[in-house]
Amino acid sequence: MVFEDIKLVIMADPMNAAYTQRGIPPLFKASPNARIVIVGQAPGRRAEETRTVWNDLSGDRLREWMGVSRQEFYSSDRIAHMPMDFYYPGKGRQGDLPPGRGFAEKWHPRLLKEMPGIETLILVGSHAQRYYLAGSREKSLTATVRNFKNYLPRYLPLVHPSPLNIGWFKRNPWFESEVLPVLREIVRKCLS
Repeated sequence: MVFEDIKLVIMADPMNAAYTQRGIPPLFKASPNARIVIVGQAPGRRAEETRTVWNDLSGDRLREWMGVSRQEFYSSDRIAHMPMDFYYPGKGRQGDLPPGRGFAEKWHPRLLKEMPGIETLILVGSHAQRYYLAGSREKSLTATVRNFKNYLPRYLPLVHPSPLNIGWFKRNPWFESEVLPVLREIVRKCLS
């Protein structure tokens, strides 16, 4: 299976040796049948411990936004999970450290090549948006998400669903009324 082969190559890469030596596999999920890819930041501590991406409060909120059950989120071969880094980068002064530099550049193209049916990449947070939208993104994450229609159908930029962003959600009520219905429609279309 091609994705298992890619996983083994990722594990053998010297840049990931510290994780491989500790028995930590790269955390991603890919399928040749995938129609949407969720591109997040990097697995958190709990995701690393449980070997399950989005296995935290942020994941609960993301699934609610998408209108899918936990089972659909993890079992559907139409939803791929491809963080900007497949390993927990560690704790920083203000939350988790950013994804490793060069990681997405090295591994995302290889995985995407094997998922030819991808219709939309859901870009969760600034790291994913910086990489995939590059010069076409707005000056701020809020402006990029607000102008989400400019990036459809290939990309859908979202704010991170972290509980730490509760203030952002309160200041930007348009997100729930304008963006989330489009997200749910994309997800339903891809799952049907």
